[in-house]
Amino acid sequence: MDDNDGPVPTGAPSLLEVTDLAVCYGSEVQALRGVTFTLERGESLAIVGESGSGKSTLAQCLAGLIQPPEARGSVRVDGVELLGASEDALRAVRWSTVALALQGSPFNPVATVGDQVAEPLRDRLGMGGREARARAGELATEVLLDPDLLDRYPHQISGGQRRRAALAMVLALDPAVVVLDEPTAGLDPATRHELVQRVVRLAEEKGFALVVISHDLPDAASLAVRTMVLYAGEVMEDGATTRVISEPAHPYSWALVNAYPVMTTTKDLRPIRGRPPDPRSVPPGCPFNPRCTQAESVCTEVRPELVMSRDRRVLCHFGGLKTLLSAHDVVKAFGRGRHAVPALAGVSLAVREGESVGIVGPSGSGKSTLARILAGHLPLDSGRVVLEGEALPDTWRGADRLRRRRIQLVMQDPADALSPRLSVEDLVGEPLVVVGAPAGARRTAVAEALDSVGLPSTGSFLEARTHELSGGQLQRIALARALVCQPKILVADEPTAMLDASEQARLLVVLRERQVEMGLGLILVSHDLASVRKVTDRMV
Repeated sequence: MDDNDGPVPTGAPSLLEVTDLAVCYGSEVQALRGVTFTLERGESLAIVGESGSGKSTLAQCLAGLIQPPEARGSVRVDGVELLGASEDALRAVRWSTVALALQGSPFNPVATVGDQVAEPLRDRLGMGGREARARAGELATEVLLDPDLLDRYPHQISGGQRRRAALAMVLALDPAVVVLDEPTAGLDPATRHELVQRVVRLAEEKGFALVVISHDLPDAASLAVRTMVLYAGEVMEDGATTRVISEPAHPYSWALVNAYPVMTTTKDLRPIRGRPPDPRSVPPGCPFNPRCTQAESVCTEVRPELVMSRDRRVLCHFGGLKTLLSAHDVVKAFGRGRHAVPALAGVSLAVREGESVGIVGPSGSGKSTLARILAGHLPLDSGRVVLEGEALPDTWRGADRLRRRRIQLVMQDPADALSPRLSVEDLVGEPLVVVGAPAGARRTAVAEALDSVGLPSTGSFLEARTHELSGGQLQRIALARALVCQPKILVADEPTAMLDASEQARLLVVLRERQVEMGLGLILVSHDLASVRKVTDRMV
């Protein structure tokens, strides 16, 4: 399109339509890649992601602030193409059709707040100074800002008051699309909550479409009914906010949610391993693959497509997080006939990549029975257990070595699992012998497993027998034994029951680290609700 041309009506049915949007600064920095989405009138969209994911760049594109050659693709607002439009044409669209409040303070420090709120009213609607100031006072009231503050300069009012004034300016010409870039960043909780509630109310009253750029997940959840997750300039996930936050599908969304503190849970935070890519050298294939625990060779070689998976769009070759282990209608009884004692009656559960599930209940409720069935140590009467897409036999006798090492059990009493006749080295390395690992690899793996649980890997300790060790050391040896094969699923039956508080904390930290680094699926059986709430994502 020639720069002198005006906006071209396209008849697009959606109020906002972004198609294959890419932004590249210079020849190397890729800020956005292939972003596509639509937004309808009255709809609200939160765009979330780590710093450097392209959120603010996308916000500027929506207001036509970034143009070709840096920007390619299409951005249409109310049927009007913004990319390639002339400055006069863009000026006609800004404020009245789409209005953007940039991150930070948008105010001129040498003009009063009221003059700046009134500026679009004077420039675009031709209002006189007195009329524009009167309307600015009305707008201030709408956003819960004291109109008397309009006579002050930006530095004379608080951060929260400046945010409200910026919102008043954005709403001055009743735009169809409002874009707010980090509207709550740096505000105290009370001010943030008040501003969020006011934005939601104004969106309902005025009917504008709302786009919120935020790194604050709770605020995003409060402001928008739909959430789009950006990473390295690409859309990873796009769906209903309640679903994206409570049950994220993409591995990055999952990691992002688990890294964020919320007031409603005591669960430990899990940092996202690795770092975002340099925009000058985004990896081929899926951009998240270097940090993803479920990545396979296809993820490093082929760029996935953004496709519908379940109830949302997901950029993943596997449709999102893999289900590592699932149980379907598991039934188990002990004894036969009239004397049979039911232990499990139609139990079902599923564990996804990196997820931790707590199994709680009083003694005799079947917790340990379920744990042993899931780990293949006890046959079930009916139902089925599926490991990484393949149904398992009733016991491990029919399973191959590779599948045997994918799931491991830590028993409640380490004395039940650790032979007093074997040394520490032999106890930890025994699972590797079962799966046929060579001797050299076994020694290295044993040392790494012991290090990971905070135990020495020196000669004297490797030669020790169980009677020479404390209860805490035995429990950690049992955990090292379970982790030495690098399983994808760990079933831990009361792993902290015999430990003091310090040892419990150390063990739980080890489990959390393994989840972050390996995407370990954890099934934690316990009667200790405090520990379960601290470690797990959900309970059954």
